[in-house]
Amino acid sequence: MLSSKNSKSPEKTDGVDQHHSHHFQAILEEIDDPQNLSTIRKWIIVVTISTAALCVATASSMAGFAEDGVSRELHVGHTVAILSISLYILGLGLGPLIFGPLSEIYGRNLIYRVSYSLFFALNWPVAFAPDIAVHLIFRFITGFCGSAFLSVAGGSVSDLFDDKTVASPMAFFTICPFIGPVVGPLLSGFINQNLDWRWTYRILLIWIFFELVALILLVPETYVPVLVKRKAERLRRETGDPKHWALPERHQKSIGRAIAISCYQPFALLIFDHMAFLLDLWNAVILGILYLTFQAYPFIFGKVHGFNEQMSGMSFLGIGVGMIMAILTQPFWNRFYEQIAEENEGNVPPESRLVMGEIGGVLIPIGLFWLAFTTYPGIPWIVPILSSVPFGAGTYFVFTSTFTYLVTAYRPIAASAMASNSAMRSTFAAVFPLFSAAMYDRLGTVGATALLAGLTAILAPLPFIFRRMGARIRQRSRFAHR
Repeated sequence: MLSSKNSKSPEKTDGVDQHHSHHFQAILEEIDDPQNLSTIRKWIIVVTISTAALCVATASSMAGFAEDGVSRELHVGHTVAILSISLYILGLGLGPLIFGPLSEIYGRNLIYRVSYSLFFALNWPVAFAPDIAVHLIFRFITGFCGSAFLSVAGGSVSDLFDDKTVASPMAFFTICPFIGPVVGPLLSGFINQNLDWRWTYRILLIWIFFELVALILLVPETYVPVLVKRKAERLRRETGDPKHWALPERHQKSIGRAIAISCYQPFALLIFDHMAFLLDLWNAVILGILYLTFQAYPFIFGKVHGFNEQMSGMSFLGIGVGMIMAILTQPFWNRFYEQIAEENEGNVPPESRLVMGEIGGVLIPIGLFWLAFTTYPGIPWIVPILSSVPFGAGTYFVFTSTFTYLVTAYRPIAASAMASNSAMRSTFAAVFPLFSAAMYDRLGTVGATALLAGLTAILAPLPFIFRRMGARIRQRSRFAHR
């Protein structure tokens, strides 16, 4: 990424380009660097884009408790109604392949405003759908539109804060997309207990509207290459002097080529790089299980413990508490990485990021096995809810660890590494809820949950293995940063 700190001159150094370099450097110095904004202003921007991402993620799981109403009113089976969640998540996974490269050409702010405006406008057909086809088609499209905030928004955080101060705002942003699926059933349970299922989406529309207003009023452009380009265009227009230009204009990307690379490279990474594939598979299974709980928890707490809809929604609080407890450990991890940097001449090896993943990899199967063997009617309901605390904490640790590792280990293609992770995660999250009801009916609460726990236990050694062998594997990788 171009910035005023690391972009001093164009690549060519002949006399003409050296002359242009002075103009480019002057433009760089004249723009308002987003990192020079006040701390309060930067945090307002971070909170705004983070809550927008929270809204998008919450919308994925709010559909869970609306399924019975959709099935009843639109005359479809329960499995078809579950597609409301699955298709939305599929849209979330595919959208970053398009929005990522577009944000590098048009800037982050235009992508935010256009995508969120469409997210708002196209949720109306979801809320007022006359039939299941309209409902499901627009659920997919709204997921696609909302995905910009799960793929582009992290870049805005890094635009605003330098390496020394980015950890806390990035941690705040990171937790929002993952706590959103927990907030969804909590809200939806109360709504569907007391109102018609369509109010699930009407209330969502109200939330989206306020987020859209906040985005328009409070979030400026933060992507430095686009700011430099706009400054150069303004100087040429005001002075009539064509010598004012910006480096991004000299290296303007083809939209079609950028999107083609964005679509091809993530899948090439999954096919040819086994380390990235296994870590992405691990993440995908965990997210699939998280979304499977939207079907499993109503089964466990509704049928076994007799919870109504709003009480079943509150059963997800344990996962949220676990995630919040995990993020509160961030100061410890900041000090841990500072110590690692001191021991490695200021560098933090990518493999050290997997220590957090090791803890998460152990916590998740512990939480799931705990849940599996405490779902009997004679055991107080609080016991299985408490089991979701280590599951929630482990989920946060695993995703934060893996995301940071992929960005640092595959630095030259960090966007593609994250896109491949997103595509696989979203595919699993879309599929898992579809077979959850049949699995719990056939295996029961103990057998089905223990099966999931066993699956996560099999994959738990991955961060331990890659922390020790990752450096050697990266030396042989055609994609990883050496």
